Amino acid sequence: MSTEITRARVLESLGLLRLGRIGEQLDALLSTAARGEPTYLDFLDTILREEVGAKQRKRVAMGIQIAHFPAVKTLDDFDFKFQPSVDQKLVRELAVSRYVANAENVLVFGPPGVGKTHLAIGLGRAAVEAGYTVLFTSATALLGALSKAETEGQLAERLAFYAKPKLLVVDELGYLPFEKRSAHLFFQLIARRYEKGAMIITTNQVVTQWGTVFGDEILAAAILDRLLHHSFTLMIQGESYRLKQKRKAGLLGRAEKAN
Repeated sequence: MSTEITRARVLESLGLLRLGRIGEQLDALLSTAARGEPTYLDFLDTILREEVGAKQRKRVAMGIQIAHFPAVKTLDDFDFKFQPSVDQKLVRELAVSRYVANAENVLVFGPPGVGKTHLAIGLGRAAVEAGYTVLFTSATALLGALSKAETEGQLAERLAFYAKPKLLVVDELGYLPFEKRSAHLFFQLIARRYEKGAMIITTNQVVTQWGTVFGDEILAAAILDRLLHHSFTLMIQGESYRLKQKRKAGLLGRAEKAN
C-alpha cells in the first residue's frame, strides 16, 4: 500500500512540475532501472534526459507548425549528388544556424526546379531545431499581404508581424515582376529587418536583373545593399528535378531530351 501511495504522490508532483513525459513513462523507467540497477545519479540523468527530449520534440513540432512550411523537406533529403554545384560544406555550416543569431542573410539563386525551395525549407527547419522562430512565405503571398494591409491602414502591424521572426524565408522572388508600390513595401520590410533579423531568399533572377524585377534600378540597389551586406550565397546551376522525374518516367520526347 505504501508503494502505491508513494507512486501516486510522485505522479502528482510530476504533474505539478509539468514533467509529463516522466509521468507517462514512469512505470517503464522504473522497470528498466530495476533490471539495470543504476546509481541514483544515473537514474536521475535518464529520466531528466527523457523529459528534456520530449519537451524539445514538442517545441520543434510547434515551431514547424508556426513556420508554415509548404512541405516536409530536410537537408538530409537533399540530393547533393544530383546538384553538385551546391556548396555542401556551406549548407552544413548554415544548418548550425549561426547566421540566424548574427542576423545575416542567405540568398539562393538558380533556375526553376533545382531545389531552391527544398534548401530553404531544410535550413528553416534546422533553425527551428536550433531554437529560433521561423516564418516561411512566398514572395507573392508576402507582397499581397503587405499591399492589403496598406490599403486597410494596417501596414505598421503587418510589417511588425514579418519583422518579428528571427528568420524570415521568402521563396520565389523574381518569378513575377513587382509593381512599383509593392517594391517600396518590400524595401520597407528589408530595411526593418536589416541587421536585426536573418532572411533566406530564393530567386531565379541574378542580381543584375533585380532592377527589372523591382521596376526601379535605384530601389533594387538599395534592397541589394542591405541584403548582401551580411550574407551568404548559394548558387544552383543543375537540372530541374521535375524534368529528371519526367525523363525517368519516359514522358520527355526525343527533341526535349536533345535539348
